[in-house]
Amino acid sequence: MRRSILKAGVSLAMILAGGAASAKEVTFDTENGSIRVTTLAEGLEHPWAMAFLPDGDMLVTERPGRLRIVSSEGEVSEPISGTPEVDARGQGGLLDVALDPDFAENRLIYMSFAEAGDGGNSTAVARGRLNEDRTALENLEVIFSQKPKVDSKAHYGSRLVFDNDGHLFITMGERSARQFRGHAQDLTTHLGTIARILPDGSVPEDNPFVGRDDALPEIYAYGIRNSQAAALHPQTGELWAIEHGPRGGDELNIIRPGENYGWPVVTFGREYIGLTIGDGITSAPGMVDPIYQWTPVIAPSGMIFYDGDAFPDWQGNLFVGGLASTALVRLELDGEKVTHEERMLEDLSLRIRDVEHGPDGAIYVATDEDNGAVLKITPAD
Repeated sequence: MRRSILKAGVSLAMILAGGAASAKEVTFDTENGSIRVTTLAEGLEHPWAMAFLPDGDMLVTERPGRLRIVSSEGEVSEPISGTPEVDARGQGGLLDVALDPDFAENRLIYMSFAEAGDGGNSTAVARGRLNEDRTALENLEVIFSQKPKVDSKAHYGSRLVFDNDGHLFITMGERSARQFRGHAQDLTTHLGTIARILPDGSVPEDNPFVGRDDALPEIYAYGIRNSQAAALHPQTGELWAIEHGPRGGDELNIIRPGENYGWPVVTFGREYIGLTIGDGITSAPGMVDPIYQWTPVIAPSGMIFYDGDAFPDWQGNLFVGGLASTALVRLELDGEKVTHEERMLEDLSLRIRDVEHGPDGAIYVATDEDNGAVLKITPAD
């Protein structure tokens, strides 16, 4: 339920977007007490990702190709120069952003984006040095490009996650169209895979397919439709990722080296027109079953394991952004099992593209809208 901050005839979305007087916050009741949702920043065009800088300000990408800084007070900077040229059609553009584990010393940041080239486009990753006054990226270089480039405007994956040993995981979609789906089972392409590289783009020697003539060495796991949510488990150090299903079948998986996660051979979903996909099976030998799935879909994008101090009852919970569900989804875990789900913020009717927790313990979400916003979630009391 929501408290009576709403004015007659005014939607929550209007309030949070600044459309109703000066009201910029609402409160909600959750299963663990009330929360306050405040508009930290607005006027962002389809923000896709957030990454906190050491001083508490954050980097925010906008899909058309801009990178900005949003201060802890909500001030939005001019675009940072030196970002890569992006193919901003469809689901493409400037997508995720991540700080180097040694950012305090080297000031390197990493960005995933849709890169145009021969054959169409692909997911790519570039890195550059943020200059001291935070107005430009220097020495930008592309360290990874998905192979092959294809003619598609969808399913770029693109979440970037560093592990505890400094490896960089890159999630990649299978580019959506039926003629590309089968590549998710083909180790000679990056389509429908998760890659693991070193920060300079080189390949770790212990990647599972290194040395095989029939596989690209960057591949860490495969059989994945389109993962736009990924995070490192704080205790095990393993990568957890959630992939979009078609009509049904969003999947939460633990990503392990060399494993096949089944797409498009197995899925809990169906074609958007209702037909079965393949043989219509949900499990098969040699393919990993998800630990949790959503049918109908939530359309997951962005996720965190919460480890802040602001919400003690939520320590260790998994938070996932929902695009189709317009929800912030909270999952309680018992080891590798999901034991409970709660959906929050659904009344806002806003597509949640990314989720982060700040150094202040608050939870931050970015909304995927023409006039997108960064919202800050704190305890109401």
